[in-house]
Amino acid sequence: MSVAGKQLLNVGLGNFVVASRVVALVNPNSAPMRRMREDAKKEGRIIDATQGRKTRSLIVTDSNHVVLSAVLTDTIRQRFQEENE
Repeated sequence: MSVAGKQLLNVGLGNFVVASRVVALVNPNSAPMRRMREDAKKEGRIIDATQGRKTRSLIVTDSNHVVLSAVLTDTIRQRFQEENE
């Protein structure tokens, strides 16, 4: 999807991020990723796009925000690749 010349990445449940701003897409289950999530929450840099569902992936942006998504990491990766083709 594209809006105003920017490619948007569907992170699930009607939520999108600008694809060019994504720095990392990671699984939330490892200890370092849980720590990163907690630090982002404390500092007000977390964006919860899960709508109350289980967090299945973390998207880190170039603005150092962490987006929580209920969509599996592999699914978002596939969407990202499709957008870049």
